[in-house]
Amino acid sequence: MPTIDLVQQSHQKIFDYLANHRLPTPCLVMDLEEVGRNFQALRSAFPQSHIYYAVKANPAQQLLNLLVSLDARFDAASIPEIQACLESGAKPHQISFGNTIKKAKDIAIAYELGIRLFAFDSLQELEKLSRFAPGAQVYCRLLMECSGAEWPLSRKFGCEIEMAKDLLICSLNMGLQPYGISFHVGSQQMDVSQWDRAIGSTAQLFQELLAAGIELQMVNMGGGFPGQYRSAVPAVTSYAEAIQASLDRHFGDSQPITMLEPGRSLVADAGVINTEVVLISQKSYTEDRRWVFLDIGKFSGLVETMDEAIKYRIRTPWDGQGYGPVILAGPTCDSADILYDQSDYRLPLNLQPGDQVQILSTGAYTSTYSSVGFNGFAPLAVYCI
Repeated sequence: MPTIDLVQQSHQKIFDYLANHRLPTPCLVMDLEEVGRNFQALRSAFPQSHIYYAVKANPAQQLLNLLVSLDARFDAASIPEIQACLESGAKPHQISFGNTIKKAKDIAIAYELGIRLFAFDSLQELEKLSRFAPGAQVYCRLLMECSGAEWPLSRKFGCEIEMAKDLLICSLNMGLQPYGISFHVGSQQMDVSQWDRAIGSTAQLFQELLAAGIELQMVNMGGGFPGQYRSAVPAVTSYAEAIQASLDRHFGDSQPITMLEPGRSLVADAGVINTEVVLISQKSYTEDRRWVFLDIGKFSGLVETMDEAIKYRIRTPWDGQGYGPVILAGPTCDSADILYDQSDYRLPLNLQPGDQVQILSTGAYTSTYSSVGFNGFAPLAVYCI
């Protein structure tokens, strides 16, 4: 399938680097300047919001160092992520422990490290926070349906709005500071209107809690801003305009503090995976589709191809020549390691084993999904330039 040129120029620095450095494949190459541009664009679009980078998207130390220098804040999901942020120079007040599923000992460690902002979505989690993070600011995550998202985050996270109200009242009685509400409308969210219902529900909850004597201060609007894969995506300014309109409509002049937790939108388009074609084969005399096996697959970083949800763009040495349909798969001895079968991928007919191809906009949720050695393959190497 011919490559879409929507963000080709943003990858040119990486292409030039790969042309001048013989790196073992597979590997991920990150352009830190592109990360910086993406961060500044988001900050410009949302000047009133605190931007907390979702560390799980890509925790490369050089990337964290850059974001600290840009005065970013950080959404951490574990103690190692918190420690990585602190080692990069982030201050404890710049870090939110945003995972709603935490061991009691990890809450205690985070509190000892100075973290005072914690997420929760259940009474059981709140009880742990009360015991091991006394006096901390807490925010409750609401359950969302995530319509319009290519990588939904529904069901596992959040609670119903009535439960959230009760839990926030309980938090005050348990010696914690009820600080705000969070929600996430799904990763790679393509519908800019999806924030409106969530903001409306949040504003309703603010009012109900105010009547109960609790004045919340913050709304964490999550991430969801997209990377550029096969389909065109709205500009970040479109999201900003829609979200600000929703805040104005539902909160009026009493605007809360707002947080954003972008991950994908900051780092996806700043990364390219360089991979090698291992085998090209056909399995039938009547099937015209070739099987193209790469030296990277689901277990070495491309988990988001599960159900063919995230559709990456592919660059080859033969682009612009004749194309034919393919099934793309990884190298492991697992039948689940098929990347694309139903999404009509087409690659040049001249493609050969040994050719190096690039998988574009792969800076997010790849290195962190890479296994530590399934089938003996090494984890995905990361180079920051």
